[in-house]
Amino acid sequence: MTMKREVKSSVKDENLIEIRRNQMIQGSVKLFKEKGFHRTTTREIAKEAGFSIGTLYEYIRTKEDVLFLVCDSIYDEVNNRLSALSLTDGTLNGLKLAIHQYFSLIDDMSDEFLVMYQESKSLPKDALQYVLKKEMLMVALFENLLESCVKSGELRTEKKNINLTAHHIVVQGQMWAFRRWALHANYSIEEYIQVQTDQLMNGMVNVH
Repeated sequence: MTMKREVKSSVKDENLIEIRRNQMIQGSVKLFKEKGFHRTTTREIAKEAGFSIGTLYEYIRTKEDVLFLVCDSIYDEVNNRLSALSLTDGTLNGLKLAIHQYFSLIDDMSDEFLVMYQESKSLPKDALQYVLKKEMLMVALFENLLESCVKSGELRTEKKNINLTAHHIVVQGQMWAFRRWALHANYSIEEYIQVQTDQLMNGMVNVH
């Protein structure tokens, strides 16, 4: 997942840009969740982030840039967590570990996932296409993991089902964010991961 979309900044210090934009992301997620994207102003985002509106515009051009940064931060974190794993050995344990890491990330970033899916329609067309491509890259990551397990003989499933199973993993993880109001009363995140992983292994993929 090396694809990046540039958000222009008048500041040249890359470390400072990262710090300020992380502050914007945290502040805007809170506001977008409470008020929605359209009802939130850039002045409110600046205040929530802890700096002036003038400082805000040194790091972004538009409010849509802030929403884009929220979306992009999710996929960067998915990539960071999963790239740290050894995912090419084609073992079930490797697949289960990747699922655990991904679901745990969603638990950590539930608000970000909610905002992304509720408000991404407000992105400019080119930014929305970028976000959708990032989503497909995430699906492809799990597709590659499943293919490795099939090649190693640890999983047996028809080739056409691999893509569907990869989508299933991505969506079932995201459900923890979308349906948490109903799920959290009965499941901890660890219990949810265990149930979903068991259902995947025993139902959608024929393990031999």
